Amino acid sequence: MTPNPTTPETTPPEPMTPADLTPAPLDREAGYALLAELAGPVAVATLGGLDGLAPGFADWIVTSLFGGTYQRPGLALRDRQIANLAALTALGGVEPQLADHVRNSLRIGMTREEITEVIVHLAPYVGVPRALAGLRVAASTFTASDTQASVTPAEARA
Repeated sequence: MTPNPTTPETTPPEPMTPADLTPAPLDREAGYALLAELAGPVAVATLGGLDGLAPGFADWIVTSLFGGTYQRPGLALRDRQIANLAALTALGGVEPQLADHVRNSLRIGMTREEITEVIVHLAPYVGVPRALAGLRVAASTFTASDTQASVTPAEARA
């Protein structure tokens, strides 16, 4: 085949090897510690049920996500939670995960107003129906949080 004189000849790029890449640190212990900080001890217990269904998957989630992605520099935990609220609201159909991240956001000190405004801000970008669905999840999570806060320790043990 004769090369086209108007198209410069290109050589294919060299194949990438693991030595060419920056290692991604995965810290299993840091992942479980962060998950406990964000979601409390109930989250780790909940993962046990998932492990019964899909052995190893829960540990992979904690290790790669909370022990990997969350450990990267560049974003504060609060900023990551804002990104999570936005992504889960935009996705739709992931109400349990969105509720978890609303609770996590409250646990790290975000206010209800901030959480609500993150979701409202999304309406022009993801559509009013998705924003409304996200607001419904936030509202029910806030209500559940109020109910749990009003239960005394003695009532919780009963």
